[in-house]
Amino acid sequence: MTGYRIDDGLVAEHNAVLEAELAADYEHLGAKLARSGRDIEAITAEVQRFKVAVPTWGVGTGGTRFGRFPGPGEPRNVFEKLEDCATIQQLVRCAPTVSPHFPWDRVEDVTELKERAQALGLGFDAVNSNTFQDQRGQKLSYKFGSLTHTDPAVRAQAVQHNIECIEIGRKLGSKALTVWIADGANFPGQQHLTKAFERYLDSMRQIYAALPEDWSVFLEHKLYEPAFYTTVIADWGSSYLAATALGPKALCLVDLGHHAPNVNIEQIVARLIQFEKLAGFHFNDSKYGDDDLDSGSIDPFRLFLVFHELVNAVVEQRPGFAPAYMMDQSHNVTDPIESLMSSAIALQRAYAKALLVDRDALSAYQESNDAIMALETLKRAFETDVGPILATARMRAGGAIDPLAVYRTSGYRARKDAERPQTPNLGGGIV
Repeated sequence: MTGYRIDDGLVAEHNAVLEAELAADYEHLGAKLARSGRDIEAITAEVQRFKVAVPTWGVGTGGTRFGRFPGPGEPRNVFEKLEDCATIQQLVRCAPTVSPHFPWDRVEDVTELKERAQALGLGFDAVNSNTFQDQRGQKLSYKFGSLTHTDPAVRAQAVQHNIECIEIGRKLGSKALTVWIADGANFPGQQHLTKAFERYLDSMRQIYAALPEDWSVFLEHKLYEPAFYTTVIADWGSSYLAATALGPKALCLVDLGHHAPNVNIEQIVARLIQFEKLAGFHFNDSKYGDDDLDSGSIDPFRLFLVFHELVNAVVEQRPGFAPAYMMDQSHNVTDPIESLMSSAIALQRAYAKALLVDRDALSAYQESNDAIMALETLKRAFETDVGPILATARMRAGGAIDPLAVYRTSGYRARKDAERPQTPNLGGGIV
């Protein structure tokens, strides 16, 4: 295998400079937490167990329908994407799996893809199908829909693509298929709303029937875009109805940017957990819509509240709770590797803070209707600086105390720019 990799010696060199200061900060935080009955070692061990998948498309520069500005050293194929994903894992040590997207990541030899990933220390999470774009050589167009198209031949083509994705995923060692469709309408009257949903269910039943026994299918909803009047699977209610109709292998995936503005996402998460239909997450952040910004960059408190519900589910031993975690972001103005590392750490941070919530006290305040003290209990955990826990967890796992500093010192991006000559591509479109 060729290509520049960051030397572990550089990581160790950087860690050696910071380790004493980190140890002092960790000891100080441990003493503070101990006063409230929290064991810092137990929290750190839990943080080390947290894992999130990196999307293969996320390591490339994103864009909008207005434009895309490619960055230096972008991966040109899935094998180079794996190199970048492995670099993220090397430094943050909480992203050991990748989530591929087909046909973007199609290869002739799936076994070779799996072996290359294994050589880099990576595994495969959920596979993603794509019926929201037309591909070169595709017989029928998805311009007016895919799984819900009025033409049964188009629906059959879309169903077959999803079944092919399952077969590829099976060879890679994946256990889930994520299905997001752009199907919908831009004008009133364009689409029969009920018949479109019926066609979706009919198509999904065929895909569901092709799932291996130990697989799941994740149904992803999105309020709007590219359809701006109605989207067939627009919200968690539609997703839940479809998943319930399909069966126990069908679950509801929550993308944090796919909701109406100001929707209470943590409540949606709680409902899906309660009824054993939470598939997991596509983590990102947003200000206005499906912005696909870095996780925790806009509303870290909301992210904390989502993780609070997730920790509640573990503490309460909710049945069927085994969510899949993946980042799904579009990096338009940042180095994608830097953004994904920052986001992975933000997710760990939200998780660590959720672990610090005094749930016994919170429950007592809830039962006594003490709104202020209930809020203060959450804020006390949220406002705790858990940085020393996160850095210690990374260091103990062989990662970097300061991943961004190591990455920039290494010159990785410049080295990849030399290795990966680019073909100019200034068009629009989100990666």
